[in-house]
Amino acid sequence: MGKKLLVIASSSIHTHNFINLVKDGFDEIILITDEINERFNIPAYQLDFSFSFRLFQTISRLRALCNDFQPSIIHIHQANSYAFFTILALKSMGIPIVLTAWGSDILVNPKKNLFLKKLVQFVLCRIDALTADSRYVLDSAQALVDKRLDMHNINFGIDPIECTMPKENIIYSNRLHKKLYNIDKILISFSKFLQKNSDWKLVIAGDGEEHESLKQLASQLGLTDYVQFIGFVDRETNYSFYCRSKIYVSIPSSDSVSLSLVESIVSDCIPFVSDLPANHELITDGLNGFIEQDLENIDFNRFETIDQETLGTKKSETKKLFSKKYNRQLYFDLYRKLLKSESFTPHEVK
Repeated sequence: MGKKLLVIASSSIHTHNFINLVKDGFDEIILITDEINERFNIPAYQLDFSFSFRLFQTISRLRALCNDFQPSIIHIHQANSYAFFTILALKSMGIPIVLTAWGSDILVNPKKNLFLKKLVQFVLCRIDALTADSRYVLDSAQALVDKRLDMHNINFGIDPIECTMPKENIIYSNRLHKKLYNIDKILISFSKFLQKNSDWKLVIAGDGEEHESLKQLASQLGLTDYVQFIGFVDRETNYSFYCRSKIYVSIPSSDSVSLSLVESIVSDCIPFVSDLPANHELITDGLNGFIEQDLENIDFNRFETIDQETLGTKKSETKKLFSKKYNRQLYFDLYRKLLKSESFTPHEVK
């Protein structure tokens, strides 16, 4: 029997990035998800993972699909209802279960109410290994349970970005337009920076529920001629702005390791980020960026104090830690360990 991976996760681009990362290590992969996305070429089955009257039907269907597929490894993404239903349905089958936490499932949900906290604790105590792209997320998960977790800091990797164009006087932001991401505070800080730096512009990508109110705020602050809202952009456009921008800004109130931040670092941007534990894993204040506490008074002028040689060293370190090849191998090493066999020999991958 060949190596088979059963993935249980939301139908997110992140899920499919993960599958593309590890697919060459398996003979077969199927995805069980909440909504089938026809754009992604992967065998998939749709189930209801909501806490509804279909709960027992979902559990029964999970067992049937697992029995038919006979996976070598079960890999769940997010410590939420996906993980809870999977544990109830499949834990007794004796197949190794890996859980990848995405951030808010560990950092935010357990603080919302006792039910969600107990759900996360239930899941964490019944998995064989936990992965996350942030040491802070892993440590936070460990703090929730008494069981010693088998934890691995692994990410999905980023595509290589090769910048050939010169840098311009651009500050770039590409986080969602939601309250969590504090785009309004970026506008306020930029309006102060602009008073002595009128040859700069702020480019804001993305969209969200606060999009229109942010445009109104930009107008009220007199920034209409200096702020460009470009909406959701494709990968090439996004990479182009990383390469052209001297400064990248990302100041959410809560976050795990942001791949957008990683992409900005390998594009030679100087990041200004909020004071979050995960950001400290990537940014050393004053060396390759700035950790900000007063988000409405960010002094973007400080970007000029960064030593370019140090910036280059940090960039090289980050490129390795977030390369697809490096993280693919970390997943393969984990799978080999869980299968307790040297038989896990990944196919040749680039």
